[in-house]
Amino acid sequence: MLQPLSNHVLVELTAEDNTKTTKSGIVLPDTAEKKKQSKGTVIAIGPGKLSDGGSRLPMSVKVGDKVLFKEPWSDDNKMEDGEKKLFLVEEDDILGIIN
Repeated sequence: MLQPLSNHVLVELTAEDNTKTTKSGIVLPDTAEKKKQSKGTVIAIGPGKLSDGGSRLPMSVKVGDKVLFKEPWSDDNKMEDGEKKLFLVEEDDILGIIN
């Protein structure tokens, strides 16, 4: 398993049925309407960013948290582990924790 560094977070994308149907019955696949945010589960976290004084800033999320995050535009941060879709994002890309 990948261990993130600094303030990076490894998030597993939550499988959702993104298919939508219009009132007239037309089926719109998830590619017709791209979302800028996704839901996922935190799989691993880095130790936190270093402050100017050299101490580690605590992370706001922990392993197991359900989060809403901004998907990276670059494919460089996307990985697949079998059926799982994983994203390596910075903590700042996490918009919130879902309760």
